[in-house]
Amino acid sequence: MSSRTLTCRVAEVEDLTPDVMGVRLEGRSEAMDHEAGQYLQLKLDDDTWVPFSIASAPNEDGVLELHIQHWPERRNTARLREHLVEAQQVTVHLCNGDCMLDPDSHRPLLLVGAGTGFAQMKALAEAALLDDAQRHVELWWAARERRDLYLESLPRKWAAEYPSVHFHGVSELGMHDGFDDDAVTGHHGRIDQVLASQLDDVSGYDVYLCGSPGMVYACVDVLASLGLSENRVFSDVFSYAPRDPLVPVVGSLVKNDSETKGEGC
Repeated sequence: MSSRTLTCRVAEVEDLTPDVMGVRLEGRSEAMDHEAGQYLQLKLDDDTWVPFSIASAPNEDGVLELHIQHWPERRNTARLREHLVEAQQVTVHLCNGDCMLDPDSHRPLLLVGAGTGFAQMKALAEAALLDDAQRHVELWWAARERRDLYLESLPRKWAAEYPSVHFHGVSELGMHDGFDDDAVTGHHGRIDQVLASQLDDVSGYDVYLCGSPGMVYACVDVLASLGLSENRVFSDVFSYAPRDPLVPVVGSLVKNDSETKGEGC
């Protein structure tokens, strides 16, 4: 799919929480075409383009959805919020990213997102379930506290509608009572540590990760010990913050851990 720069109409800007904006952009359907999991770059000024995951699966209505973290203390995000609220149109560059669903794979999905990384996981889940409503999807959404799960009702809805979907909410500060439900489970802790304690074998999964490089590689290291295959794990982090090896062998993780302990004695 060729990359392109186009002008979109700002159809809606909604505060999903005090810290996260939901944005809807509209344009010609053929111009807005993309693959689930890709991201766009939004022009803030002539020298500043800001990347955002597209939160909506491909459709024919010419609408793209974004989830944008708003940090008032950061100049660019304050400018971006003002620009989106006041502007009727914005310039975007489509499409970017290789973290897309494999059209030839029907393996179960393990989707792991932190914060607004849920946007990319949302697009992937929607596209996968549209293609195959029986596909097994394990969605893990991590945040500092429960209120940061800004669209919690949506994965709950998927879990209720699709017998093959399980939603896991992960909060570093812990979940309040009442989170768990059928195919909905709350966890307390850091996402990589929770995955280590809750998962057994991921060798049969296609794994998608969206978050900071530190979060993504911490999860990769955990999943490596659970059978993760390098050619079945996907993240945009692998492109803009690559490391070698991408997926370490289990023996090297054990060795490095023992070496670290030795240095601390």
